[in-house]
Amino acid sequence: MNRLSFILSVCIVCHVLTGCALKSPTARPARAAAGTPVADKFAGVRWVDARQLTLEGQGWTATASPYDRLPTRAGELVTPAVWNLSTHAAGLCVRFATNSGKIYGTWDSGGAMYHMPSTGMSGLDVYAKNESGAWEFISIGRPHPDKPQYTRKQIATAPREGLVEYMVFLPLYSNVDTVEIGFEQGATVRKGFARSEDAKPVVFYGTSITQGGCASRSGMSHPAILSRWLDREIINLGFSGAGKMEMVMADLLGELDASLYVLECLPNMTDEMVDERVAPFVRRLRNHQPETPILLIDHCVFDASHKRNIRYREIYEELKSSGVQYLHHLPNNGLLSGRENGTVDGVHPTDLGFERMAAYQEPVIRGLLKNYGN
Repeated sequence: MNRLSFILSVCIVCHVLTGCALKSPTARPARAAAGTPVADKFAGVRWVDARQLTLEGQGWTATASPYDRLPTRAGELVTPAVWNLSTHAAGLCVRFATNSGKIYGTWDSGGAMYHMPSTGMSGLDVYAKNESGAWEFISIGRPHPDKPQYTRKQIATAPREGLVEYMVFLPLYSNVDTVEIGFEQGATVRKGFARSEDAKPVVFYGTSITQGGCASRSGMSHPAILSRWLDREIINLGFSGAGKMEMVMADLLGELDASLYVLECLPNMTDEMVDERVAPFVRRLRNHQPETPILLIDHCVFDASHKRNIRYREIYEELKSSGVQYLHHLPNNGLLSGRENGTVDGVHPTDLGFERMAAYQEPVIRGLLKNYGN
């Protein structure tokens, strides 16, 4: 073998050996069987299926996978894009109370997008109630997208002794089949403390922004932030690029016993879609739920003078004038612009942008819930 042939042979071998590592950042790793042991250091941990605790943010229980966001039958009704995205666990959270000094988690590994970190896309986000009753960030469960198995690790240390209530948000952009929460042997474990009977969930329907793109943690989308600030269950029906007000979605939303519907689909809709779909969608939803308030929210990136926001407000006024009741509108105030732009790419919010959105929406939503006795 001459020198050139030898070098070419080495290059080919190196390419073969290293090529298997060149994976798409969004590729799903192969899964091991649920409950597969990962390391002996977890041998003494008491594992509890998250579904045996308090799972919130899921509007339907008859789902194809335990953490899907739409019912199985919707697969034949909605668009393929909506159906695929409905398998992402965005907005779902597990609530429980324990005196365990350490909290562990097992969940499906996932990837990352070029403009969104894996901690938001496929990680866990852990919060605990402080002694004043407010939710505070504790820690995250960092995913291992490069490992062909479930991620299993310690995800939190108790902030204090005694019984502490926790809230763990599931991945925003990853389909999850298995979630287990681990506790120290002998620790007390309870479901999340019951909410008041009249505290029906708030339902958000929208786009990738609603779903949580591009939060750095799964609990930093604005619906998740509001769930903590309002201390209320929120159902996140955000579908990246696919929140377009199809009539079937009005029918599905109408099945939910909600305290408020928040519609923020404008970023996915063309001017023609706004003209053709907004009014029929609202009327269909109102037919299903005659008295549940509906809040229409402007495009969060475009300013109030943009023609799509102007037309949205005109349709709102037309609906009100025609007798549609319990309908409200929230204009855009430039919350994702200004000196410190609140987006990662001019469209999708950073954590700063999501916090701004939550702060802007909170008093309006809180006021509506109070005014309508919810």
